[in-house]
Formats: sequence, structure tokens, C-alpha cells
Amino acid sequence: MRIFENLNFDFLGKRKIFYYVSAALFFIGALNIAFRGLYFGIDFKGGSEIVLQFDKTIQIGEIRSLVENIGLGNVEVKTFGGETGVLVRTELQQIPSELYPQVIQKLEKEITTSAPGVEFNIVDSSGTSITYSFPNTDTTNYIIHQLSIAGFQVSGVSEEPDNTQMIVSLGIADWIKENLREKMKDNPFRILKEDRVGPKIGEELKRDAIIAVLFSLLAILIYLGFRFKFIFAVGAVAALFHDVLITLGLYSILYGVIPGLNLEIDLTVVAAFLTLVGYSINDTVVVFDRVRENMKIHKTMDLQEVINKSINQTMSRTIITGFTTLLSVFVLMLIGGDVLRAFAFTLFFGIIIGTYSSIFVASAFVLEYANKRKKKVQFS
Repeated sequence: MRIFENLNFDFLGKRKIFYYVSAALFFIGALNIAFRGLYFGIDFKGGSEIVLQFDKTIQIGEIRSLVENIGLGNVEVKTFGGETGVLVRTELQQIPSELYPQVIQKLEKEITTSAPGVEFNIVDSSGTSITYSFPNTDTTNYIIHQLSIAGFQVSGVSEEPDNTQMIVSLGIADWIKENLREKMKDNPFRILKEDRVGPKIGEELKRDAIIAVLFSLLAILIYLGFRFKFIFAVGAVAALFHDVLITLGLYSILYGVIPGLNLEIDLTVVAAFLTLVGYSINDTVVVFDRVRENMKIHKTMDLQEVINKSINQTMSRTIITGFTTLLSVFVLMLIGGDVLRAFAFTLFFGIIIGTYSSIFVASAFVLEYANKRKKKVQFS
């Protein structure tokens, strides 16, 4: 199928108008990043992320009110993958010290309920676990069994037959589970996953993500420098920087504006940016390939005419490819769930911006360079 078969639009003749458009988008995004900042997920800033799966449909407002009142500070609660899933995020990696006495009290109440009159001692404790000692092995095994049924993460300290000690995990997920279990007795649930990332690991991941993007751009610069001419490579990489920075600005501009859309930057979003870089450079290479072919055919034609002709000739392919990709990404954004929504959002707007930059940034950059240096760009 071919559309715009006889298109003859002077794209580069209007390039200065789009310079202002790009500058405005970049400036607005930079202002938002400077004053509002970027919002990072727990992958980068550290914290805990817990996913709960209930047996019955839940009211997210009810779950939010219950979780926000259990002493974990600023907690984010949203639906996850359907009407029975809940995603809980907090910046904490372990239970706050002020809650620790309450945690111990609840745990020891469960022990005495399971085995009334039993004697036990605390052998060791930390922010994430506590170890108890009991008089004999049978009592230890029985209480481990009862606490497991009650939903605690508990095990024997060793596999030895005479083991009399048990260790109980005291993570954020365990505290949430213990509090909700009492208040949601008619709607059982289970913990699907609990991810914890320390601030040091988060900083390392942030650094590695930036390095990954920069190295991908460097590799593209080297590759295109060999495939075309160096100025074409610089123009293409300038367009990629343009795409990434403007899309990044959108994250700051739209954070908290679109309900139900996670615009925090995490590793999934970094993967989306790398995918965007690959898609955008492919679109640019298609245009540059046609420019090279036309320059060999029309050796006396003005460079601006050659580039315009090439863009017009490839517009049919650009529109069809872009539309079908956007359609798929849009569906993914609507029904892909919270995990994939930010990824799809990045690609959706990034593809639009990437298609625009292939014409008005990459191609225009080559033309401006040639005009300024008054050099004729040729391919042998």
C-alpha cells in the first residue's frame, strides 16, 4: 500500500519554524526538570515494592486507607494488573524502629496463642528478622508450623534434628500482611512479590543506566560515521539526544497530571528509552539512505532539494510504519497493566518525536552544516 505517492512538500523550507517548536519543547521540559525534578522509582531511589493478590475484588480506596495508617510513612497504593491486585510502594527498606515493639508484640502474641504457656527467649534480632529459642525440638517445630499457617515467613535456624531455634523474617511485606490479615478476613490474599533496593544500589543503577544510553549513542555515532559521512552521523545522534531529552521533559511535565499513569523513571523506562533510540535511528537511516541514493543520481541538484525529495519519497514508509507501531503501543498503554504502561507511554510519544526529528533535526542539521561551511556533500 502506498500513500503520499506524489508528495512534494518543502519540509526543509519550513525547518526554522520547527527549530522554535523544538526549542520551546526543550525549554519547557528543562524548566520542569529544574523546578519539579524527575520522579524515580525504587530501582533508582531505593525502597520497597510489594504486590498483593486478593481472592476477591477490592476497593483500592479501602486498601489505601488501611495501609496508610500502619506507620510506614508516605506509601503509594494502586491497582496492579486487575481488580484483585494491589501494588504498594514505600521508600523504606525495613520496618521503622518505632514500630519494632508492636511487631514483636504481635509475633509473641501469635506464639502464645499457638502454644499457651510455652517458654521462649530472644536469641538475636535485627531490623529484618528475629530469632527465638524454645525448650525442645518438638515445640520449635510445632510453633514453626503454626506460624507458617498464620502467614509468617519462619524457618528453623538449622536442619539439625536437635534444633531448638527459629528465625522469623520481619520485612515491610510481613508487616503489611499482618495488619491487613486482621482487617480483611473475608478476602484472603497472598504476597506475589517483594522487591527491596538499597539507596547505594539505586545510585549504581542510575549511573549504569546513563552510561548505557551514552554508550549506545556513541556506538551509533561510530557506525553511521563509517556507513555515511561523519556529518550525517552527528546529525543522527543530535536527533537522538533531541528525542531522549524532550521525552524526558515530558516525564516531568506530565507527572501527576494523567491519572493511573506511572511516570516514575525506573529500569523499565530506561529499556524504553533504549528501544526508542533504536527505533528513531532506524527511521533516520532510511531517510539518509535515500539521500545518498539521490545524491548519486542527481549530482547537480541542490542539497536542500535532494533531502526534500528523499523525505517525500520515504514519507509513505514512515507514515505506515509509524502508524502501525503507534497502534500497537497505544493498545499496550491502555491494557498492558501498570508494569508496562510507562514503557508504552515512552515509546508512544518517543516514536512521534523520533519521526519528527528524523526530518527537522537530523536532516536539517546536515543541511545547515553544508550551508554554513559552504561545502558540497558528495558520495562516491
